[in-house]
This record gives sequence, structure tokens and C-alpha cells, in this order.
Amino acid sequence: DVQLQASGGGLVQPGGSLRLSCRTSGFTFSTYAMRWLRQAPGKGLERVSSIDHTGDHRGYAEFVKGRFTISRDNAKNTLYLQMNDLKSEDTAVYYCAKAAEGTIYSSTSDRGQGTLVTVSS
Repeated sequence: DVQLQASGGGLVQPGGSLRLSCRTSGFTFSTYAMRWLRQAPGKGLERVSSIDHTGDHRGYAEFVKGRFTISRDNAKNTLYLQMNDLKSEDTAVYYCAKAAEGTIYSSTSDRGQGTLVTVSS
């Protein structure tokens, strides 16, 4: 079965950085696009960033463009999210998710347990 284990969250001051990781198993990682989702307190789930199965194509939500970078290591079956210049509004539970196909436009098929990111002074 699909396993998606996100880690790397924590408490960081505004302007700081964090790197999230997502270790995966139970499927052929290099075949599927992957993405990060987040859910802030009292708000709905939103898509943060997606990367296609090759790593060549990436998409970002407007609210993270220029600050966050998604990447993947197909040899390690691992997804990453480098988050820089963090803002208080980035506070949320971040989820690693698997897409249904290889492109960034495909729907989400699986979502793992999240990791909490808190941005506060």
C-alpha cells in the first residue's frame, strides 16, 4: 500500500527557513507526479506545489512563488520542499501527496500524514 511520511516541520521565526522531506514506499515513485498540500488552522486544504515524475516540470501556488522550491530524488523515493522567507500565514500542517499520474496536472490520489509548520516570533 502507498506510504507517505512527511517530516521536517517545526517552529521557525518569520523570515526563517525549513526543509520538509517525504519518504515514500509502496509504489513506483519515479512514475508519479508528487505534490505538497497544506491546511492552516480553520481553513481548507490547499495545493502548495507539484512536481512531475521526472522533476523537470514544477508548479507553485501564487502565495509561495519565489519562496518555496519543490524537488525530488527518484533514487531515494523522496520528495522535498525547501521553504524560505517563511511568513506567519505559512503556518499549517503540510502534507505530502501522490498524484494519480505523472504530470503536475493530474489529480491527487493519496495523501500522507502531515507535519506541522509553525511560523511565529
